Amino acid sequence: MMVETDILYAYVKKSDWLKPAAIKLVQMAVEGKLGVLYASREALHELYYLSVEEGVPPEEYLARVAALTSIRNLVFLPTTPEIDLLAFTLLSQYKLGSIFDAYHAATALSQVPDHTIVSTDHVYDMIPGIKRIDPRSLAASK
Repeated sequence: MMVETDILYAYVKKSDWLKPAAIKLVQMAVEGKLGVLYASREALHELYYLSVEEGVPPEEYLARVAALTSIRNLVFLPTTPEIDLLAFTLLSQYKLGSIFDAYHAATALSQVPDHTIVSTDHVYDMIPGIKRIDPRSLAASK
């Protein structure tokens, strides 16, 4: 299964409505309860833009990325030209509002074995082949 940026962002922010679930999911990943947890490398780009909007200085952004990339059992999947093409196709076909949502969907469809995205974003519900799990439900279930 793959986590989307909303969880990663909540995990590194000082305060966020999703932070309790994000902390629980990271803890579960570290303990191996979720197996290998995936994220698109594009999540780091999205996190950059969100951090800039938030007014986070570059040093803090770097600390955020270091914290995320050091989480045991969390693997960041690289983009490929095939993922780029699929992301742009999904962006157009489903009128997605964010290129990042398109990259997360394309990555889940092509590189994540169970095609599952853990996210609060309902946009993934309309894309055939993707299963979305709400992070609050997952955190409460284990």
